[in-house]
Amino acid sequence: MVQALKPTTEQQAILDAVPCGSNMKIKAYAGAGKTSTLRLVANQLGGQHGVYLAFNREIADHARRGFPRNVSTGTIHSLAYRSVPPALAKRVNIPEEPPHELASRHGLGPVEVPLVTGKTVELTAFELGRMIVDGLGRFCRSADDVPLASHVPVDEKIDERAAAWLREGLRPYVARLWGESTDPRGRSAIIPDVYLKVWAQSDPRIESDFILFDEAQDSDEVMLWILSRQSHAQIVYVGDPYQQIYEWRGAVNAMAQIEAPEHALTESFRFGPTIAALASRLLGLMGEQVPVRGQDSINSIGVEDPLDAPPVDAILCRKNVSAIWHFASGIEAGHKPSIRMSPAEIVAYADGADALLAGRRAFRPAAFSLFETWKDAQSFARSTAGADLLPIVRIVDELGTGYLRSLALRVTPEAGADYVISTVHRAKGLEWKRVKVTNDFLYRTVDGRLTVDDDELRLLYVAFTRARHLLDVSELREILLRLFASQRA
Repeated sequence: MVQALKPTTEQQAILDAVPCGSNMKIKAYAGAGKTSTLRLVANQLGGQHGVYLAFNREIADHARRGFPRNVSTGTIHSLAYRSVPPALAKRVNIPEEPPHELASRHGLGPVEVPLVTGKTVELTAFELGRMIVDGLGRFCRSADDVPLASHVPVDEKIDERAAAWLREGLRPYVARLWGESTDPRGRSAIIPDVYLKVWAQSDPRIESDFILFDEAQDSDEVMLWILSRQSHAQIVYVGDPYQQIYEWRGAVNAMAQIEAPEHALTESFRFGPTIAALASRLLGLMGEQVPVRGQDSINSIGVEDPLDAPPVDAILCRKNVSAIWHFASGIEAGHKPSIRMSPAEIVAYADGADALLAGRRAFRPAAFSLFETWKDAQSFARSTAGADLLPIVRIVDELGTGYLRSLALRVTPEAGADYVISTVHRAKGLEWKRVKVTNDFLYRTVDGRLTVDDDELRLLYVAFTRARHLLDVSELREILLRLFASQRA
């Protein structure tokens, strides 16, 4: 039996609005009880059939245990999988065609393009094939009817004019791959987003009286389009627009696109006033006027002095290479850290560096793509544009690729680790008692003033709000002081 929850004032306002039957949008800050609020809504609508939909399967599986019997749970992908022809759905299990074979089959060979550094580099058939596949994924996640040039992702190291030329040139091949993927006679592998797009284009109806859509900020355009067509059902969208951190995969500002009366959940049950105040300062930098409120009953502290160095349960970084660097530092300090990264991902950096050191191109990891030699990687890592890559370059230069491989064998399982190291993206949805945030975020100086793009501020907000009791921002202290000073000015 689902335990009754006593609603807060903000939750009660939402419950009072539910009987009108109209769609609604709930802007809920980190730790503000998004899913528990949807459970309250589900209980109130107990005489109707509902569907709870989450952005990913892990969230949906976790939620399944807490909703009443009148509500089924899942993802939009799972609905699509059950609805498209079985012959199409089962193609997702076929081994995918290697990118270079795809490019070759389409008659594409290597091309030379200029980089932002002024150097010319050859894009291989493998890289062109990968751009076509990734372009198909972005098209499928969009609300567009046909593939567009804007769906083709191009490495940020490529010159802007060359990037535009590549997008236009590869768009027809994305369209061709879409046709092959949807051909009823097709026998090739498809990506999961294909059957979602096919289902979307069939103008589907979700058989339900009401739909609860959790983590709405992470939804793609195609998901929002599908839900917008469910005029027969009441839809309750809930999400935090400041936790939308998937721009790299073509995600949109989903919460801003949802047209419905808005309610708010601003009281976080995760942390106390100190962490809430820091998070609110970041919200203010993004133009948000309403602060997040912490719990007076939770003792939370912020650490600003690097000399304090309190023990933590998690270290959060922006990039994978920074996470590997901090993992290596922990090992060298005699700690037993864990890292939210597979051993194969760490080894891939060693393999890629070995290839470049031998004068061969490396296609994985993506951070090494477009480099022809290790010297290219070194030069780029020491430029302003390539600073993200510097930690891994230093490890290879100072300790060698064999050391990187040894790190992959020294990962302690999280349950037995002294602490865990993670990127912010992989920490989303998680929380720890004590968190340290590293200083590997991107900043710019414009007219002598330090500025940070909103996508970086959202990453910082997600990182800060993973902590329950202690938040160590000592590495970021000077940056934060400058940012907050510019806010007051």
